[in-house]
Amino acid sequence: MSFVCEICGRRPWVGKQVSHSHRRSSRRWLPNVQRIRVRHGSNSRRMRVCTSCLKAGKVEKA
Repeated sequence: MSFVCEICGRRPWVGKQVSHSHRRSSRRWLPNVQRIRVRHGSNSRRMRVCTSCLKAGKVEKA
């Protein structure tokens, strides 16, 4: 699944997970992307939208 918001373009971050002994391994921070039906003009379509865009009211659910 694509973890990219179609509204704001938010995508996964990459970094290191650091243990107590300071050993580092790679990890990803995934955005909370939901697949919802959005009103697009007079009709509706499915989009992948992050929850912060939903909460901010940047899209209108159909």
